[in-house]
Amino acid sequence: MPSPSLSSLVGFDRKLVVGVGGLAVSNNQASILMTYSLGSCLGVTIYDPVTHVGGLLHAMLPASSINATKAAEQPAMFVDTGIPALFRAAYQLRLDKHRAVICVAGGAQFLDKTGYFNIGQRNYKSFTELLRQHGLTTIAEEVGGLVSRTVQLNIATGEVRLKTSGQESETILCQA
Repeated sequence: MPSPSLSSLVGFDRKLVVGVGGLAVSNNQASILMTYSLGSCLGVTIYDPVTHVGGLLHAMLPASSINATKAAEQPAMFVDTGIPALFRAAYQLRLDKHRAVICVAGGAQFLDKTGYFNIGQRNYKSFTELLRQHGLTTIAEEVGGLVSRTVQLNIATGEVRLKTSGQESETILCQA
């Protein structure tokens, strides 16, 4: 049985909101995956334009080593366990790693304007290191700053839309 943080959306016909420390994957072209309020958290989308499999992760912290028990229960909470969990779930729906279109947003200094903890920056560093280790790159990024972001992935098209706090309209972050 899937963990509460993982949703496989075969046959799902609407928007699914991915909460903090959660992830979802889908191959249903009627689905839109979205997450709100990305401050220091990272929102990572992956999409295979051939199989129309996509996924969205809302990771809160960079390293699972701070709480191995929590990481085992909810791997999507951490960048270093969430990214592998996202890919594993998408592989089950036939995503091909070499075709994966990867986008990322968030990583702001949202709650820490002084930069003392730099959680957003540490999340992004963990993310980029993991991708580098696996020979992957992003095609679009909207990270850093002091703003909150909302991200949505359209499974039919692979389009990733971004809404930044303080802006009236969405922008297209990337297209597959």
